[in-house]
Amino acid sequence: MVTAIVLIHADRKMINETAEELVKTEGISEVYSVAGQWDLVAVVRAKDNELLADIITNHMLRLPGILKTETLIAFRALSRYDLERLFSIGFEHRESID
Repeated sequence: MVTAIVLIHADRKMINETAEELVKTEGISEVYSVAGQWDLVAVVRAKDNELLADIITNHMLRLPGILKTETLIAFRALSRYDLERLFSIGFEHRESID
C-alpha cells in the first residue's frame, strides 16, 4: 500500500466543490480544508505507485478548481497506538528495576 499526501492550491471560489469532488474519487480517503499556504490536503491510498500516479494525474488533476499541487509520498506511517507502544518498550523493565 502506498500513501501520498497531496497539498492543493484551489480556485478560492471553488474550494468546497473541489473538496467534494476529490472525496468522491476512488483512492482518495480523506480531504481536509486547511489554513495556511495550501487550501486543501488530500490523502491518497493506492495498492502501488502506478495506481497512485493514475489517481493523481488522470483523475485528481483533471478536476476543475485545482490550480497547483505538491505530492508527498509517505515512507513510513506511525499512529498514536504505534508511538505509545514504541515509547513503552523497556518501560516495564525499568519499573521492575526501581
